[in-house]
Amino acid sequence: MATLEESFPRGGTRKIHKSEKAFQQSVEQDNLFDISTEEESTKRKKSQKGPAKTKKLKIEKRESSKSIREKFEILSVESLCEGMRILGCVKEVNELELVISLPNGLRGFVQVTEICDAYTKKLNEQVAQEEPLKDLLHLPELFSPGMLVRCVVSSVGITERGKRSVKLSLNPKNVNRVLSAEALKPGMLLTGTVSSLEDHGYLMDIGVDGTRAFLPLPKAQEYIRQKNKGAKLKVGQYLNCVIEEVKGNGGVVSLSVGHAEVSTAIATEQQNWTLNNLLPGLVVKAQVQKVTPYGLTLNFLTFFTGLVDFMHLDPKKAGAYFSNQAVRACILCVHPRTRVVRLSLRPIFLQPGRPLTRLSCQHLGAVLDDVPVQGFFNKAGAVFRLKDGILAYARLSHLSDSKSSFKPESFKPGNTHKCRIIDYSQMDELALLSLRTSIIEAQYLRYHDIKPGAVVKGTVLTIKPYGMLVKVGQQIRGLVPAVHLADILIKNPEKKYHIGDEVKCRVLLCDPEAKKLMMTRKKTLVESKLPAITCYADAKPGLQTHGFIVRVKDYGCIVKFYNDVQGLVPKHELSAEYIPDPERVFYTGQVVKVVVLNCEPSKERMLLSFKLLSDPELRKEPAGHSQKKGRVINVGQLVDVKVLEKTKDGLEVTVLPSNIPAFLPTPHLSDHVANGPLLYHWLQAGDTLHRVLCLSRSEGHVLLCRKPALVSTVEGGQDPKNFSEIHPGMLLIGFVKSIKDYGVFIQFPSGLSGLAPKAIMSDKFVTSTSDHFVEGQTVVAKVTNVDEEKQRMLLSLRLSDCALGDLATASLLLLSQCLEELQGVRSLMRNRDSVLIQTLAEMTAGMVLDLVVQEVLEDGSVLFSGGPVPGLVLRASKYHRAGQEVESGQKKKVVILNVDMLKLEVLVSLHQDLVNRKAKKLKKDSEHQAIVQHLEESFAVASLVETGHLAAFSLTSHLNDTFRFDSEKLHVGQGVSLTLKTTEPGVTGLLLAVEGPAAKRTMRQTRKDSETVDEDEELDPALAVGTVKKHTLSIGDMVTGTVKSVKPTHVVVTLEDGVIGCIHASHILDDVPEGTSPTAKLKVGKTVTARVIGGRDMKTYKFLPISHPRFLRTIPELSVRPSELEDGHTALNSHSVSPVEKIKQYQAGQTVTCFLKKYNVVKKWLEVEIAPDIRGRIPLLLTSLSFKVLKHPDKKFQIGQALRATVVGPDSSKAFLCLSLIGPHKLEKGEVAMGRVAKVTPNEGLTVSFPFGKIGSVSIFHVSDSYSETTLEDFIPQKVVRCYILSTTEEVLTLSLRSSRTNPETKSKIEDPEINSIQDIKKGQLLRGYVRSVQPHGVFLGLGPSVVGLAQYPHVSQYSPSKKALYNKYLPKGKLLTAKVLSVNHQKNLVGLSFLPSDTGKPDVLSASMELPLSKQEGRKIEAEERDQKGEEKNQKRKEKNQKGQVEARLPGKEKTQGKRGLQTPASEQERVTKKAKKAGLSEEDDGGMEVYYREGEEDMEETNVLPKEKPAKPAEAPRLQLPSGFAWNVGLDSLTPALPPRGESSDSEEDEKPHQATQKKKSKKERDLEKQKAEKELSRVEEALMDPRRQPESADDFDRLVLSSPNSSILWLQYMAFHLQATEIEKARAVAERALKTISFREEQEKLNVWVALLNLENMYGSQESLSKVFERAVQYNEPLKVYLHLADIYAKSEKLQEAGELYNRMLKRFRQEKAVWIKYGAFLLRRSQAGASHRVLQRALECLPSKEHVDVITKFAQLEFQLGDAERAKAIFENTLSTYPKRTDVWSVYIDMTIKHGSQKEVRDIFERVIHLSLAPKRMKFFFKRYLDYEKQHGTEKDVQAVKAKALEYVEAKSSVLEE
Repeated sequence: MATLEESFPRGGTRKIHKSEKAFQQSVEQDNLFDISTEEESTKRKKSQKGPAKTKKLKIEKRESSKSIREKFEILSVESLCEGMRILGCVKEVNELELVISLPNGLRGFVQVTEICDAYTKKLNEQVAQEEPLKDLLHLPELFSPGMLVRCVVSSVGITERGKRSVKLSLNPKNVNRVLSAEALKPGMLLTGTVSSLEDHGYLMDIGVDGTRAFLPLPKAQEYIRQKNKGAKLKVGQYLNCVIEEVKGNGGVVSLSVGHAEVSTAIATEQQNWTLNNLLPGLVVKAQVQKVTPYGLTLNFLTFFTGLVDFMHLDPKKAGAYFSNQAVRACILCVHPRTRVVRLSLRPIFLQPGRPLTRLSCQHLGAVLDDVPVQGFFNKAGAVFRLKDGILAYARLSHLSDSKSSFKPESFKPGNTHKCRIIDYSQMDELALLSLRTSIIEAQYLRYHDIKPGAVVKGTVLTIKPYGMLVKVGQQIRGLVPAVHLADILIKNPEKKYHIGDEVKCRVLLCDPEAKKLMMTRKKTLVESKLPAITCYADAKPGLQTHGFIVRVKDYGCIVKFYNDVQGLVPKHELSAEYIPDPERVFYTGQVVKVVVLNCEPSKERMLLSFKLLSDPELRKEPAGHSQKKGRVINVGQLVDVKVLEKTKDGLEVTVLPSNIPAFLPTPHLSDHVANGPLLYHWLQAGDTLHRVLCLSRSEGHVLLCRKPALVSTVEGGQDPKNFSEIHPGMLLIGFVKSIKDYGVFIQFPSGLSGLAPKAIMSDKFVTSTSDHFVEGQTVVAKVTNVDEEKQRMLLSLRLSDCALGDLATASLLLLSQCLEELQGVRSLMRNRDSVLIQTLAEMTAGMVLDLVVQEVLEDGSVLFSGGPVPGLVLRASKYHRAGQEVESGQKKKVVILNVDMLKLEVLVSLHQDLVNRKAKKLKKDSEHQAIVQHLEESFAVASLVETGHLAAFSLTSHLNDTFRFDSEKLHVGQGVSLTLKTTEPGVTGLLLAVEGPAAKRTMRQTRKDSETVDEDEELDPALAVGTVKKHTLSIGDMVTGTVKSVKPTHVVVTLEDGVIGCIHASHILDDVPEGTSPTAKLKVGKTVTARVIGGRDMKTYKFLPISHPRFLRTIPELSVRPSELEDGHTALNSHSVSPVEKIKQYQAGQTVTCFLKKYNVVKKWLEVEIAPDIRGRIPLLLTSLSFKVLKHPDKKFQIGQALRATVVGPDSSKAFLCLSLIGPHKLEKGEVAMGRVAKVTPNEGLTVSFPFGKIGSVSIFHVSDSYSETTLEDFIPQKVVRCYILSTTEEVLTLSLRSSRTNPETKSKIEDPEINSIQDIKKGQLLRGYVRSVQPHGVFLGLGPSVVGLAQYPHVSQYSPSKKALYNKYLPKGKLLTAKVLSVNHQKNLVGLSFLPSDTGKPDVLSASMELPLSKQEGRKIEAEERDQKGEEKNQKRKEKNQKGQVEARLPGKEKTQGKRGLQTPASEQERVTKKAKKAGLSEEDDGGMEVYYREGEEDMEETNVLPKEKPAKPAEAPRLQLPSGFAWNVGLDSLTPALPPRGESSDSEEDEKPHQATQKKKSKKERDLEKQKAEKELSRVEEALMDPRRQPESADDFDRLVLSSPNSSILWLQYMAFHLQATEIEKARAVAERALKTISFREEQEKLNVWVALLNLENMYGSQESLSKVFERAVQYNEPLKVYLHLADIYAKSEKLQEAGELYNRMLKRFRQEKAVWIKYGAFLLRRSQAGASHRVLQRALECLPSKEHVDVITKFAQLEFQLGDAERAKAIFENTLSTYPKRTDVWSVYIDMTIKHGSQKEVRDIFERVIHLSLAPKRMKFFFKRYLDYEKQHGTEKDVQAVKAKALEYVEAKSSVLEE
């Protein structure tokens, strides 16, 4: 009914009565409409002539006129209500809100979150990310002033100041909420916002539920071109759209934004608009219904009436409207409750989509007198007529100063008032007025009114660190920066200024657009009577004015005036006198008087001068300066200083207030060595430092110190002024002045100094003084000796002498001082302009941040982004990555550990216990275990184990305590014991603590290797980042270059201009033969022509698109493939396609050619490259089906070799392809695959893991074709096995390792057949199985994975023990027994068994030695059998001994088995595993007593999904001592084959050889005799062989005989050890070594040493670090220590244990510092490691420690080493240096000659010989050199050269003889 009523209002339209028509015309037409030109008014006058004469007005007419007036009451804030839809115009656009002009002079605000849902969502994303989104436009980019927008009133509130504020929303969901999907019709004009960009257009948000609106691209193109400057539309963009078509009952609508469609859109009856859903902004055709003095009523859309107030008539037609006139109108607003519709007839609104053009009026701010009132509206305001006839409007609140003083009667039409134009209403095109006195009298109304240079008054609002905010006008605020608060810099402005104070300021700068006003309070500027310069044109030469200095440079001062005008005072114009350093004389912010010399306004350049010749005051100033310089400061005085500039070593400062120049060195800024450089870095010119101490003064050079320890000493008067005050035993605080080899000199504040000799410098042994102290360091010294005459004193710096009370207190004091200084640094950082630095200053340890992983670096550390400000470097070290797998883009929670204020880096940790701290109350002085998380120079940060809180503790407990031996140093990850001194983190974010005794420290647990392996590339040094030059190449260019180096997988080429290029192995040949290495085709020095196919960024190792700005800095990737050189090329698709995308292009099963990069030992895979930017991995198990290859992959695969591989799929990391060399990796039934043992479950079987996480289980019955009790002992986790897949039905695969399955071609004998079901069992069959359990009525025997048989007790043994427990003891679970099948019941699944000897032919399961009673019938039978058995047993034992256990012994009580070991372990030693509860109950009533326990396909395997972590492999061992027996010391344990008897058929028989045939079970008498003969023949052969003298030992017995005959021969003992090691019997090898050491005679020192060295070698390879150090300590006791040390160092070096070797050498250098051999060995070790710098330092240290007579030898040796291992040029320099000092050392000359011959050119050799033969040496020595020269020339020179040497020799002899004659 309601909707009916809206569509058809009751009564419809009524006809107008004649009398009414007359009335309408007779209504007095007010002057209101007379707005236009005179022409129009004349028209009106004509039409008025008749009716205007009737002046009789009846009372009722008057009343109706009043009601009409009320009806046309214009809008006021009160008349707005929530939900009202209204048309507005954008007036101002700010960052976070829009100011909207509404009709009738109102205004409202739209928050940034009220644009649309999609835009708000984007904003939230931006906030969450904390960095700007690229595709998010700001409000000023989305909206422009003048745009018409449809709004809905969301609230009308009251602000703090009591004013009403209107909140609006543009969100289409709110504006168009009144529309439903069914109501949408083609041609409707709606507004909407872009919600997303799609492929073929834009999804628009029109706010109608259940409707998807789409704007196709073609329909948007015109708008994009004309209105959007060609840019794509962005989310949140506001558009007027016309509905083109409607589908699915309004479910989908298609829109258009074309100008033609939008501007002509008209709302029609067909569109079914109702009063409920009419929208503002719609244009309608209407008919004038009534004309009144206050406006019109219109009839539109047939049924609706609306109002047009006087402000919205068309100005050109005002006064000419008549009834029934047809007009076009625009809907302005619809009141939701009263349903009053207001319309506008202004032409500007009749073309939708057109912005308003007139945005302001010219007389803004003007004060007008005597403005007449035109009309008054009770609830809204008054209308006035201005001079030029234009109307203006004043809101009710602006008609009087206050509500109480408002008098409505004074606003009768015609009354005049004084008012001021304060604003302009765009929607009404009216000026807005105010009659308030405060506004009329205000000095400034808007920012536009304020001009630079003007003096203004204001009130202080607030005082901030950056300055003072001042209120200047109603809406105007200005800032007085801190520098401008007074003529000089004031520290505490809050003392001078208070909030509410009236202040007088001068405007420096005013920017009305940005609403920015800067002012100054400098008295000289505010009160200056001189002309102000506000633009460059004002600056006329000769003009004198005031300005202020903004910068002081060495070339002069820059002076600023008003409005950012500035000029330069060059150095020569600063003063009449020459000023060498302006920075010492002038300061920033200083007010100066200047004269303009010259100005170029066009270039904005101005030259000024301080030389004001006419100004007498300034002439005096230089004199004043010189007087100031006369003032002196004394040594020991405390002064304030201002920083002038920074130099290399410290700060140039000026002493305040006298401005005396002085110098403050960097080390003197702090007591803490590390804090000095930090303070130096952050102090700036202009900073003031207080309480600085004057240390010395000489010739105008003043040296200062700011160390708090020294300052407090001086203040407390504790520093002696002269030697007479000093006595031995005194403790003084000073600093290290200089460091010498013999000690350090300490200076005290008063200038006195003393020496601390090396001997009493430290309680620790001092090797080098510079290791212990640094220059400038603060120390405490104890006076030990005073010599007053010579003014000298000796000091001790030992901690034991200089202790200053309790260590814990001292430690805490040092820590808090250090942290306090760091806080000082933070406050300096806060004063910097950079947001980044300010943010760093606010960050403290313990803060938790949400970050995004940016990249994982090669060293394992992680870089993060997404910090509080962009550009902030956040890093987690490898340790702090906490072993987590991280990928770029991942979000992580981290905790800050430390902020590096020099590198501007934040160190963070991912450790979970630090991120999720526990809230626990901590007690003061409580002791806690903690883990060191970060180390600084003077303190460490640790985390408490129980709570995760971060605590700082000092690493030193004394100023002198700075040296630590390596063993004493703390490491990250180490455990410490801390005593808490504070329980709440302070400003630093850290708790303060003191470390407990060092004994409580614990070592860090080393992490699993798998976590620390670095899988990233090692970069080729030839491609290092430093060498990357800019180039101008682009993809597709042809280039030529020379091969620089050839690596296995790539070739480095030098192109023109020194650009380095790279050719990958895959881009050398078109088709690469498998197994070849393509890079070998290119030789170094060869010239190649190649094509550029890409460029790789060396920092990220990624390929960049050519458009990338860094492409110029890439390394060009080249190709020399013939096909690519000839016809076109395939560029690497480098347009930012991620490796993941590229890898997706490969399908599983595809074959690719790849090149081996390396074999990753730890992860057990081959790393390969398919293309330069595509990498792959081949799991070791997918490289081959042969054990030989899997054992030594390095032998089969060479680096750089081309391999044909099959794609299996992308790796889990997605950045690698996973490949296989053995075809597709299919784990299907019947396939054979390689796997690794993951777990061994005793008596059950194995769990096997395959690549990609698949798991299988092997039942104990499928481990081998021949059962054995020890069958599982041969399997250890990680062992590679070959598996046959039996079934894949379960999640866990069912496998078999039987040879008959995995190697069917060998056709080996199957001793124990597979029994998979009861059908495989025949009655009477003999079977073997494993005991499952002993039950009350018999023994269960497992016969197959799912088949169990039962032997009842009468059938178990011929003995009947009284206790059933004995069965449990002698038949443990897992025991192997032979049984005879007595019965098989297929229906009930029962199998009955017997273990009796009479049935099985095997010994009784219970031993005869137990003396158990026999069952009666068995007694006699057994006796006979036993006799036979004993004879057989002896025979067997002998055979066993001779044939090494190939024939098995029949042992009573044991089963005959074919184990790998000769003897079985007794049953009691077998591991017992409790069985899971049986799944089927036993049927006790079954009188047969037989039962089978049959499980269909069910495995009793546990924890199959838990795989052990891969064990770390050892680093590649270096070659060791080689012995004739063929044993190599460099073989890893896992590759040794055990020296054990060959096994029966084994599932993984070594190298797939044919299995050894099993011995037959029963033998006839004849066969036994034959065996006996064979055994005897074998015995005699062995005895003959033993007598052969040439024979090599083959067994332990052989070696025992040999070492008895030669007990002192170390070589024999070593061979014996090697024999055991080949059998992987490490313990036996150790035992042999120990025997050797006891046996070899004590006189044979060298022989014993050989054994010790072998033992060290053995422990190094196979033992632990602990066992090695024990052997080493013993070796040092029993041998010459130095030899042992040297041997161990060699062992370490050869096995690549470089860190241990380095530590050992350091120990040796302390213990054997007088031994030159140690120094030389260490030098050689460092050079081999390419550490030339370290080697040079070692030489220096060696010369300091060794006696001078050894120096030449050592230098010569180091020079030789340089020749061989290092830099030949340096070696020559060393020789030349030595020979210049010792020219007659012929041995040095001789070595130099040898080395040059070996490493130098012929010319160099001849030069040296020429120098030698001209030395004045003894004739005997000269003869030696001449002979060497002659030999050299004979070998390398020509006949002529030989003759020349002979001639020189003759010449020498003649010269000598002539001297003798004289």
